[in-house]
Amino acid sequence: MHQIPSSQNPPQHDLRTIRRALLSVTDKSGLVEFARLLAELDVELISTGGTARALREAGLAVKDISDLTGFPEMLDGRVKTLHPRVHGGLLYIRGNAEHEAAVREHGIEPIDLVVVNLYAFEKTAQTPGVRFGHLIENIDIGGPSMVRSAAKNFRDVAIVTEIGDYASLGEELRRNHGSLSLATRWTLAKKAFATTAAYDSAIAATLERIPEAGAADSLVQTDPTAFPQALHIHMPLALPLRYGENPHQRAALYADGSMTGVAGGQQLQGKELSFNNLVDLDACWSLAREFPEPAVAIIKHTNPCGAATGSSVREAYEKALATDPVSAFGGVIGVNRTVDAEAAAEIAKLFTEAIAAPDFTSDALAVFAAKKNLRLLRVAPAAPGFAVRQVSGGLLAQDADTGQVRAEDLKVVTRRIPTDDETTALLFAWRVCKHVKSNAIVYARNGQTIGVGAGQMSRVDAARFGAMKAVLPLTGCVAASDAFFPFPDGLEVVVQAGATAIIQPGGSVRDAEVIAAADRLGVAMVFTGLRHFRH
Repeated sequence: MHQIPSSQNPPQHDLRTIRRALLSVTDKSGLVEFARLLAELDVELISTGGTARALREAGLAVKDISDLTGFPEMLDGRVKTLHPRVHGGLLYIRGNAEHEAAVREHGIEPIDLVVVNLYAFEKTAQTPGVRFGHLIENIDIGGPSMVRSAAKNFRDVAIVTEIGDYASLGEELRRNHGSLSLATRWTLAKKAFATTAAYDSAIAATLERIPEAGAADSLVQTDPTAFPQALHIHMPLALPLRYGENPHQRAALYADGSMTGVAGGQQLQGKELSFNNLVDLDACWSLAREFPEPAVAIIKHTNPCGAATGSSVREAYEKALATDPVSAFGGVIGVNRTVDAEAAAEIAKLFTEAIAAPDFTSDALAVFAAKKNLRLLRVAPAAPGFAVRQVSGGLLAQDADTGQVRAEDLKVVTRRIPTDDETTALLFAWRVCKHVKSNAIVYARNGQTIGVGAGQMSRVDAARFGAMKAVLPLTGCVAASDAFFPFPDGLEVVVQAGATAIIQPGGSVRDAEVIAAADRLGVAMVFTGLRHFRH
């Protein structure tokens, strides 16, 4: 997404001719083609280790770094480019009389272009069973040093750190007869410093999770629960957005590069995604993924107006829509299975802003093609991490809410024990309630939401609102509360609405009063011991 801006006719004084290039990369994708172009422009190629070998195998003439420095690569490759003949050639200011005299005295020749990508430290750190010594050896030293030297001297030197820039740079080099403009060198320098900043941040963040240094052959032992002393966040710009929550707010999407989750999703069709689309898509995708069976969540303003499970995506969708078909208009949909043509035909009957799913069949895509503005997002699951929110002057970080309860975790606190069907419905309602803004009450039955009371200041009002929104019969349903009932009044509203069983965390100083009210009303109630506030 990041293109190198280039002027068709840059001023001659801004151009720097590339005569010598140093290439040293871990990822060799596209390198041979780029190096071949440099050779065609009479650029001398200098390289190291495996990079030099790959270029020679492609038939290119390459000078070894040891021939430049007069020293062999040593210490198992730890020292290759850390030498004045490398960094002097990068850092000296062309046209500066003192610098020019110094490089002549020491036999240092200019290096005009550096192509570097760094040891794959993050990939190594994520490898199961990685050894401590191997992890440490994948901390690149020479690469970042060259990147920084070349970037600092951007007025005279070009630094390339992204494979995606090879093509546009090749075009500019051809157009300018082997030269690059100042605008290009400046853009490359900024990218280069962002690269080293992200690299160092990744190393710092990884090492902070390792409590003690191990022996070289020991397995890396990490403490994933530890919060770092500093929060290192590197999120490259993924997508400029038309505007934010409102048209007067600027906005953009930044992504971690994992190509997972909503931020890394692949848009298959439709208008460009908006800020609000992405927020709602994340909410519905997260809710749908709570369930092992086919599930659909319909979201409006981050709250579910309907959620359901079924034997198929179509059945789950029809049940979710039936919860509140009026509110579902103009919402977004999350699905935890591949969307097939049968489901697509039903979904296409409703005006929907966007759909997130693991995939879509070709037949489903053909159905949706008639709705050209409908945004379709193919999403791969993302690993849970810290959840971060901005507050004025700082950030709040917490673990993602991955807490779940099973039937055996429930504590029955009333005289009446819930039936098996009620228990299944209670667990369904509890999973949905986790994704509803507090205070939250969810009415449900048979894998289907019946009414959702979201974002109320009073739990009693949430209970009333959820019942008021119901268009399906409430009699015989169950209810979930994201936090405890502080008084019996909220429970009484839920029961009056038609609920026969209630699931809640418990933990109120008045739990005994609430339990007594449940017994008096003849309903079953279970405690989870787990709260799901969502602010």
